[in-house]
Formats: sequence, structure tokens, C-alpha cells
Amino acid sequence: MTPDELRALCLEFDDATEEFPFGPDTSVFKVAGKLFALSALDSEPLRVNLKCDPDEAVRLREEHPAITPGYHMNKRHWNTVVVGDLPASVVRELVEDSYDLVVAGLPKAVRLRLDRP
Repeated sequence: MTPDELRALCLEFDDATEEFPFGPDTSVFKVAGKLFALSALDSEPLRVNLKCDPDEAVRLREEHPAITPGYHMNKRHWNTVVVGDLPASVVRELVEDSYDLVVAGLPKAVRLRLDRP
């Protein structure tokens, strides 16, 4: 997956936005103002920080060397994923799971507007 493909994936979700609060080199992807993905899209190798259920985060780290505790994030709830070391389908699933976790924590009125449970 290329940086452009990762950006496009993150922006395809309802109400997803890209912001640059940490400078022009770090893309922060949010839904309803809440962070669900963070990446320096020009980094080599390409990495992305994604929110994850704590139990699932531990399992994923054990199964995939490309998934580590979230760099500069709460390591219980965030993973850093080396994008090129995983199949695109796995990266897509991880990004979607991160988005869904953030949406699940939003107020009900916002969730209904996003057409998500």
C-alpha cells in the first residue's frame, strides 16, 4: 500500500478528515473531531498509528512483527503498523477497526448521523 492509498483509505469513511496539528509532515485522520489514524505519509517504511481494542492489540502484536505498541501513543489502546509488511487487506481491516472504535465512543446522535451502530 502506498502513502496515497493509505490516505485515500482513511478518507473514505463517513465524516473523515485530514488535519496537520503536528506540522505539515504528519497526517492526522479524524472522525467527528476524534483521532483514528496518524501517519507521517512520507516516512520509510510507511507506518500508521491506529486505535485498537486492548486485548486485540496484544494478540495482533504477538501474531505480526509489523505491529508494535503505538509510538508516542497510549500503548494499551494504540498500535503502530508498518504498512508495507502486511497485506493491504489486513491494513484496511485495521484502519476500519480503528475508525469503528472511535465512532463507537461518540455520542449517539453523532453515531446516528454517521449511520454507524
